[in-house]
Amino acid sequence: MTRKKVKLAYITNDSARKATFKKRKKGLLKKVGELSTLCGIETCAIIYSPYEAQPEVWPSLMGAQRAIARLKMMPEADQSKKMVNQESFLRQRITKAQEQLKKQQRENREKEMTQVMYRGLVGEGLENLSIVDLNDMGWLIDKNIAEIEEKIKSLQQKPPPQAMPSVASQVIKTEKMINDHHLQAAAKNINTIDHLAMDATQNHQQLLMEFLKPNEDMAITQNHDWLIELLKSNDHQNVGFGRNEDMLQPYAFNSNSLWYY
Repeated sequence: MTRKKVKLAYITNDSARKATFKKRKKGLLKKVGELSTLCGIETCAIIYSPYEAQPEVWPSLMGAQRAIARLKMMPEADQSKKMVNQESFLRQRITKAQEQLKKQQRENREKEMTQVMYRGLVGEGLENLSIVDLNDMGWLIDKNIAEIEEKIKSLQQKPPPQAMPSVASQVIKTEKMINDHHLQAAAKNINTIDHLAMDATQNHQQLLMEFLKPNEDMAITQNHDWLIELLKSNDHQNVGFGRNEDMLQPYAFNSNSLWYY
């Protein structure tokens, strides 16, 4: 709930005026203390009232004297720079109100002439206008023309917006990215398959060598045993110097194969 706006005028009722004084004096001293604490500045307040014999001084008598002494040390022009009395305060308020009134009257006059200009555009006559109205309308037309020219200049100086890419180009770009991704994946798979084939070939050769080595040793061992038996049989058949040496001539030993005839 918002507080009711108080009319700034002298309170004629004695009891109401006394109650207002006590309440607002307490609030004023509180604000002065907050201002001094928050902003770190030196402040003081001296309040005379008909309800108290002695004036009330904040924050203390020594603090008020220190603040007043600092004020007196300043030049006289600076001392009264922002000081106002009741008359000067009211004069400032009146001047501000007059300026606001002139501003509002100027805005209302501009809106009125704008409506008259629009009615003239649709064919309504302007013969009933006075000299002042015509001057105001001419000023308003010149103002609108200047604003339009300024807007045209700003648009001409502004660089043209870049054309947004079409949907088709976006689709083509997306398809190219997908195809590139698939090609990279296929190349990666081919490299993987090549490595696997190379590893399989190496493993196959290694297994083949491991398989042939014991078979070759076994064949050599068997052939060696067979040769010994053959020699023994020949010794029994051809004893002495007259044995047939040509029986061993057709045979040849191959370390990589069996005996050949």
